[in-house]
Amino acid sequence: MAVQVGTSRAVTLAARPTGFPSESDFALVEQPVPEPGPGEVLVRVLWTSVDPYQRGRMSSARSYARPVEIGEVMTAQALGEVVESNDGRFAPGDLVLGQLGWQDYAVERAGALRAVPPVLDPPTLALHAVGGTGFTAYFGLLEVGRPKPGDTVVVSGAAGAVGHMVGQLAKLAGCHVVGISGGPEKARDLTDLYGYDVAIDYKNDDVRAALKEACPRGVDVYFDNVGGEISTAVHARLALHARIVICGQVSQYNAEGPAPTFDPRALIVFRARMEGFLINDYAHRFDEAGVRLAQWVAEGKIRWREHVTDGLENAPAAFIGMLNGENRGKALVRVASRA
Repeated sequence: MAVQVGTSRAVTLAARPTGFPSESDFALVEQPVPEPGPGEVLVRVLWTSVDPYQRGRMSSARSYARPVEIGEVMTAQALGEVVESNDGRFAPGDLVLGQLGWQDYAVERAGALRAVPPVLDPPTLALHAVGGTGFTAYFGLLEVGRPKPGDTVVVSGAAGAVGHMVGQLAKLAGCHVVGISGGPEKARDLTDLYGYDVAIDYKNDDVRAALKEACPRGVDVYFDNVGGEISTAVHARLALHARIVICGQVSQYNAEGPAPTFDPRALIVFRARMEGFLINDYAHRFDEAGVRLAQWVAEGKIRWREHVTDGLENAPAAFIGMLNGENRGKALVRVASRA
């Protein structure tokens, strides 16, 4: 579907999903290209992201951010090129990052945009390894989990966008790192591409037995991306003074009601700590994280992979595929090529 002059396509939320989302929960609509007002910037979206948190934004339940309303453009981190700027911080042709959504063109306040560092090659690194998912791994592991050299770190959803970053950061911190993922290909990625010490395939392995073998001294840091039965198995292997980092609960996002995964008595038995976090709490330190992550990527100490879907109209399918675990690496949608 070609974009006409003066027309912008957008993927909107058509219905609130009950259980697992379907493509019918979204609609592809056309609307006029918006005009920027004072202090605003018109951006042509080149790449947009699909992430687990978007499932929560499709629900009307109370959360840390307001829900996407029916008929509203789906929220998403996106990378784009400035077309028109009414703010001196940006000029046409600049690459910027912001919560621009699933659409061809977006108007955003200049203060809500971040310039994409020109040293990033490719620029899409700003959407993952040196962007939101990288920051999530960086602050979640290093500030909340506080790993020490020699610690055993277990990561669930380990082959996903955040998980594969966590494992590599834990290795840089001198830890023994165990990843849990689904399927033999992802398990091989963990050890061969991302440097995990041990990979557990929850679809084919006995997770409890594998954890016992991989973590004989217990689990010092558990970076939890999934919740559910996998987390229950990890909790049984906690070491004294363990830290449980709650990043996501993807196994629960499509459930009718949350399934309990943790017996709080374990916090007493293991003198453990469980803590959730949001990366916006660390927004004042994004520059610090960006510099360190970019350096590690440039030095080859952090490896990455992109799982690319072409076409804005295919964003819902890419999102559903990501929730199904079909992506290997960061799931991205290529909306357009740079002019």
